[in-house]
Amino acid sequence: MFVCGVCGAEESRTETIKEVFEIDGRRVLVENIPVQVCIQCGEMSFSRETAEKVRQIVQGEAQPVGVVELELYAFA
Repeated sequence: MFVCGVCGAEESRTETIKEVFEIDGRRVLVENIPVQVCIQCGEMSFSRETAEKVRQIVQGEAQPVGVVELELYAFA
C-alpha cells in the first residue's frame, strides 16, 4: 500500500522516468524507471526492488542498450 512520505496521501499513479546517475566520474542514463507519484503532492518514490535494480544497472551488472551524446553546461 502506498503512503506518501511527504504529505501522507494514500493515492498514487505509476509513471516511468529517466534519470542520469554519476558513477565513478561517468554519467549513466537509465530509462523507463517505474516510480509511484503521489496524486496529492507529486512526490516520486521507488520501490525497494526498483532501487536495487537501478543500483545493479549503474554498477555495471547490465549491458547498455546504446550510447547517447550529451551536451554539458556549467551553471557558474
